[in-house]
Amino acid sequence: MGETIVLPAQSPRRTELEALGWAVIARSFGAQLDAERIDEQRLRALVVGAPGSVRALAAADVDAVLALDRATIGDYPGSVATQHEPLDRDGATPSAARRAFGAFRTDAGLVAMTFVSVDGAEAETDFTVVDRAQRGRGLGVAVKAASVLELSAAGVTRFRTGGSADNAAIQRANDALGYVRDEEWVTLGRVGG
Repeated sequence: MGETIVLPAQSPRRTELEALGWAVIARSFGAQLDAERIDEQRLRALVVGAPGSVRALAAADVDAVLALDRATIGDYPGSVATQHEPLDRDGATPSAARRAFGAFRTDAGLVAMTFVSVDGAEAETDFTVVDRAQRGRGLGVAVKAASVLELSAAGVTRFRTGGSADNAAIQRANDALGYVRDEEWVTLGRVGG
């Protein structure tokens, strides 16, 4: 990939760069959910309504996490702003500062997961992914809902997430959870050379 620059969509620098021959090659977004807007009943229904079981991931799940990560590494739309780096064993191991939640199907093992960085009362979703064969069944929204429920019960009051503007599934999941989009970003690339 050639040189890229990521900017807020409304940045005056964007106009300057576009006049110099740069073009938008990807769009991304950020969104927030504050504790007072959490609809716990709705989120619990999303978790319970997912096929299989949804729970927090632990160190014992690392091999399953790595397998799902390998199987889905090419499935992240967008550009540099929304890239997902392959996990190693350390990155796949949940901790107090990096929580993880997964959905399991008895016939397929771990089929969806989300990882969330936690810093005091704030949490930021690092990534959410669902196995290709399992998409469209509410698993992505279920693991994100489980993360919000468990972390809010532990004192997190502000949740952040984001992703590619081309990822309609994650946008629908965020909407279902009550996230409000509050940032738009563009990735610019040089046109022609």
